[in-house]
Amino acid sequence: MSFASLPWTPYYQQEGSADANDSASSSSLMAQYALAGTILFTAIVYAWESYLDTRQHAAYKINQFPSLLETTVSKIDNKEKKLLPQMKEKFSKAQLYGRDKMQLGRIASPYDVTESIAFLLLGFLPYMWDRAAAIGNQYFGYTAEDEIKITLIFLGLVTLIGTITKLPFELYSTFQVERKHGFNKQTLSLFFTDQIKSLVLTALIGGPFVALLLTIIQKGGEYFYLYVWAFVCVFSLFMMTIVPVVIMPLFNKYEPLPDGDLKDQIYALAKRLNYPLTKLFVMDGSKRSSHSNAFMFGFGNNKRIVLFDTLLTQVEQDEILAILGHELGHWKLGHTVSNLVITQLYVGAAFFVFSQTYGNTELYQAFGFHGKVPTIIALLLFFQTLWAPVDKVLSFLLTLFSRHNEFGADKFGADLGMASQLQTGLIKIHLENLGAMTPDPWYSTYHYSHPPLVERLSALTNLVKKST
Repeated sequence: MSFASLPWTPYYQQEGSADANDSASSSSLMAQYALAGTILFTAIVYAWESYLDTRQHAAYKINQFPSLLETTVSKIDNKEKKLLPQMKEKFSKAQLYGRDKMQLGRIASPYDVTESIAFLLLGFLPYMWDRAAAIGNQYFGYTAEDEIKITLIFLGLVTLIGTITKLPFELYSTFQVERKHGFNKQTLSLFFTDQIKSLVLTALIGGPFVALLLTIIQKGGEYFYLYVWAFVCVFSLFMMTIVPVVIMPLFNKYEPLPDGDLKDQIYALAKRLNYPLTKLFVMDGSKRSSHSNAFMFGFGNNKRIVLFDTLLTQVEQDEILAILGHELGHWKLGHTVSNLVITQLYVGAAFFVFSQTYGNTELYQAFGFHGKVPTIIALLLFFQTLWAPVDKVLSFLLTLFSRHNEFGADKFGADLGMASQLQTGLIKIHLENLGAMTPDPWYSTYHYSHPPLVERLSALTNLVKKST
């Protein structure tokens, strides 16, 4: 039996779709190859990432403290801080934490890929669309002309199913793995409250966004991708503005950093770099986790900095300033703007390519659709099929670009005279977070948006040597 005659068509198909056994028709042949190619690509990516997971899992089984890390930290450490002994003491805990996370991933990943392939073969998308259309017609009197309204029902059903299927893994990660290693601080009540808030916000913000997006695609004519591009760009800027101010306070409390030496020094650092800092907050990150972080947001002359309350207890004041020096380096070096520009170029390229395939009905037949294909389905299938390989390559290149920027921001901090404080701050945060001390080079290159700790420390040490 030839490959072309294999039944590469979904189990569920809309009425009137091509006969799965009609291998003589060119449309059916394309359908078979499109579906088979998507499944093959999904399997190849899974196999590659599983191989990397296996390498990293083996790295987490190493019992001996890595010599390169020991040599690097010993050049930084001093008798007062005693960081190297602390790292050696927490090494086994960090290794166990890494293994536990990897073990969960080795269960979740096979499930995810099995679910993805099963949904393709079973015809999940055409089935859910038909159910959404039936619900819309039965309860609201919607017809085929009410495509956008049916789309919102469809997305609601798919989102609800996705939330339910991922829930066991999120619960286990939060209340087993994270709690076992002392990180989780939230209760079941808070966990489910967050889930409900997220679903409500998705409906309130995502619903109008999707409705406007589909309207632009349907009525934008031949060059709709230009209008979509402009719309997504404006929406992105809008979300960057309201998320920290409106949405994030729904989940966490933000209070002004108390007056004192730390606040004065942060404002002095911002003034030194001409960073228009207007507000300085402390966020109750300890409400959910003992992991720490700091971030900046705002446009124009209205910039704000947020420190996790956990960060204030894990590192010293001069180390907080060094960490903020690194973050301000991203701003000063234009990394924030370059990331925004790259993201918008990516969106523009994706929708341009989508515009070239939008009318290809043979592609949609591959997945059980027939006749006029809903716009949201065309989008979903495009990003799941033709654009998926491009997305994987671009994502990897962006990871490399991010690592390059991290080294650049570290150098910026070093040029401010904060290299040693940044090093000790990074070590302490790494210790508190039980970060990987034996990262596999292949795994870290593929997955890590930040360089491994030992690489950052070594680079900073070399910068200090060059400056003396």
